[in-house]
Amino acid sequence: MDSSPHKLYHVHDFDTRQCLEHYFSDKPDMAFGDDTLKFAIENLREVFAVGHINGDILIDLSLGSVIHHLYSASEFFKNIIVLKVNNRCIMELKRWVDERTGAFYWGHILPLLQKKEENSDQCQDQEAKLRSAIQHVVKYDLEKENMTEPIVLPPADCVISNCLLAIISKDQDDYIENMRKFSRLLKPGGHLIIIGTLGATHYTVGKDKFHVFTYDEDFIRKALVGEGFIIDYCKVQERTAVSDLIDYKAVIIIAAHKEK
Repeated sequence: MDSSPHKLYHVHDFDTRQCLEHYFSDKPDMAFGDDTLKFAIENLREVFAVGHINGDILIDLSLGSVIHHLYSASEFFKNIIVLKVNNRCIMELKRWVDERTGAFYWGHILPLLQKKEENSDQCQDQEAKLRSAIQHVVKYDLEKENMTEPIVLPPADCVISNCLLAIISKDQDDYIENMRKFSRLLKPGGHLIIIGTLGATHYTVGKDKFHVFTYDEDFIRKALVGEGFIIDYCKVQERTAVSDLIDYKAVIIIAAHKEK
């Protein structure tokens, strides 16, 4: 058995394109569609619409170069600022935003975006709307007080983190500290939305295994409350995927706000 420590997403070389292929693509052997794609899209639509979460600015801090969760956000926010950990992730995302040759194909999620009353043309419009909404893609450094130094970001109405907090956090204290860093990007009364995996210890990209901090629903609820958040929405779905690439037990989405 390999006893070497798992790599860290934000420290070691991370192949964002291979991550997309493994966990978010339309390949026949991609087993995570219900857990990584459908779960996020369906619940975010409900979170934004029912929770009346909207505004001028949304800041996204998420795994690799994923963008499927931002389609719903583009319906409720004028400007989306995306923060990425390395140049490789930035280049992959900009390739899609600029519609360049070789961009990752996200067309397979369009049927998931469709409501009964919508047609395919409306979904194509959503692609254009999201591209237009992504105003800036900025590199961040967790070690800096201002993560985006020298750029100072405007306060956000909402911060969303998809599958990121647990992979950049070594333990409970680190998770809470990173959550605190993310929440500093919010306006008073702003909303924090976290999507993640419960019970995971690692995930695989190519030949490399990467670290995941293991937590459960009770931990994340207590962490948010401890940071002064009021929880507005929480949904947990038991794992449906059959794959040994990652060992999570369930997926979770939780939305919360701080009182003004």
